[in-house]
Amino acid sequence: MGMMQEFKDFAMRGNVVDMAVGIVIGGAFGKIVSSFVADVIMPPIGILLGNVDFSELGIVLKEAAGDAAAVTISYGKFIQTVVDFVIIAFAIFMVVKGMSSMKKKEEEAPAEPPPPPKEEVLLTEIRDLLQQK
Repeated sequence: MGMMQEFKDFAMRGNVVDMAVGIVIGGAFGKIVSSFVADVIMPPIGILLGNVDFSELGIVLKEAAGDAAAVTISYGKFIQTVVDFVIIAFAIFMVVKGMSSMKKKEEEAPAEPPPPPKEEVLLTEIRDLLQQK
């Protein structure tokens, strides 16, 4: 039972759960960016370059023969993947930069001074009472 308890403690630690959530969200974000690049960004770039479909750009090394598919170097898909990466890297950079600036503002904000000791509060009250008389 000791090993199971250790695993449960490890799995339920905040950092592990946060990391798992980040990985799931990151995977979904990657799919969104891939669709954005393939379906929104690359078609206009292809039109500007003379009706080029980047997903079909490639160099055929060996033509298809019978049941064997053609052997190609698909550099168009590679270009799309590089654009995906640049967009994802920029988005992560912006998130990290935003979090850093928020953290910096928290650190720069002056901390509230600690409350005075009880003795000082009592002495202040006594002084105020004596001044009233």
